[in-house]
Amino acid sequence: MPSIARLFAVTIDCPDPVRLARFYQGFLGGELRSATPDFVVLTSALDVRLDFQRVANHRPPQWPDAAAARRLHLDFRVEDLPRAERLLLDLGAVLAAEQPGGQRFRVLIDPAGHPVCLAVASATGVPEAGVG
Repeated sequence: MPSIARLFAVTIDCPDPVRLARFYQGFLGGELRSATPDFVVLTSALDVRLDFQRVANHRPPQWPDAAAARRLHLDFRVEDLPRAERLLLDLGAVLAAEQPGGQRFRVLIDPAGHPVCLAVASATGVPEAGVG
């Protein structure tokens, strides 16, 4: 099927856009842009940017509570899993109590409560089977 659109941004709802944008900038690099502290853009050399938007009623998703509403979370491929995990912890993330990935990936919780997954290359493959 031909594409009529291209993803350019992922917007993350949070209580403090500047703080959360700085957290991700510390991990990913890039530059922060904002005309207001209620909406911050993290730009980089990648095709997709991260936007951070203030919401007054933000409630962090519970991980891995099956009864909690699921929301978007971010997955990042990393070359050195322990190094990336340490960096995120130093930036203010918390290691999630539930770690279903063994040595293939880690789940951390960002400062606004969103799950963030770090995965080694062998865990980032696309399934062979198509969607029927």
